[in-house]
Amino acid sequence: MTLLLLAGTGEAQEIARGLAALGSPAIASLAGATRSPRGFPLPLRVGGFGGAEGFGTYLEAEGITAVLDATHPFAARISARTHAICTKHHMPYAQILRPPWLPGPGDRWTLINAEEEAPAHIPEGATVFLATGRQTLERFACLTGRRLYCRQIDPPEGPFPFEGGEFLIGRPPFSTTDEIALFKRLRIDWLVVKNAGGAPSATKLEAARALGLPVLMINRPAPTPGPVLHNAEEALEWVRSL
Repeated sequence: MTLLLLAGTGEAQEIARGLAALGSPAIASLAGATRSPRGFPLPLRVGGFGGAEGFGTYLEAEGITAVLDATHPFAARISARTHAICTKHHMPYAQILRPPWLPGPGDRWTLINAEEEAPAHIPEGATVFLATGRQTLERFACLTGRRLYCRQIDPPEGPFPFEGGEFLIGRPPFSTTDEIALFKRLRIDWLVVKNAGGAPSATKLEAARALGLPVLMINRPAPTPGPVLHNAEEALEWVRSL
């Protein structure tokens, strides 16, 4: 058996270490969203597959016999395509989805399903921290009349895609104290977040709670129809069962 691990999350790092410890033949794949990915204890490929046809060709050429999808919870298009191709090839597939964040006492969350809903909730003149990544940044062009900050890991390759915005560079993890200091310095009025879940990324929500900031929370897309696992331990157990 040769497993393909579609990586890009902290769980993928943990799964990769577990697979290496088990001695399971596996290849890790990164889409290339980060230009300087941290090392994996597995053979690593970086970049796209060239669409559905290219992905199918890759699976056959590398002798892949199972796929473990540990991409971001919002990588819905990649997950749907992977599930469809694995189903077509009668290949075991499972998706790793960490539990979503849930609001607690003191949280001021507004739930939306798409970035385009943001202007209905964030008033003009507000200063907004977009903790949503650069890949969907252009969807916030609707937030005219607001001051926007978008944090990303790598230096930008070009200017902010529309007026009123500025990039911030930083590599996680960030402590709650760090996030509180940043939000105070930037005079943030609103935090916009995708509900990715996970403790390391929750510090920005803890900071918003401490400061009494409203949060616009983007709901997750629906999971794939295949098996859904919730952590690295469940993923490694699934691998052992194959």
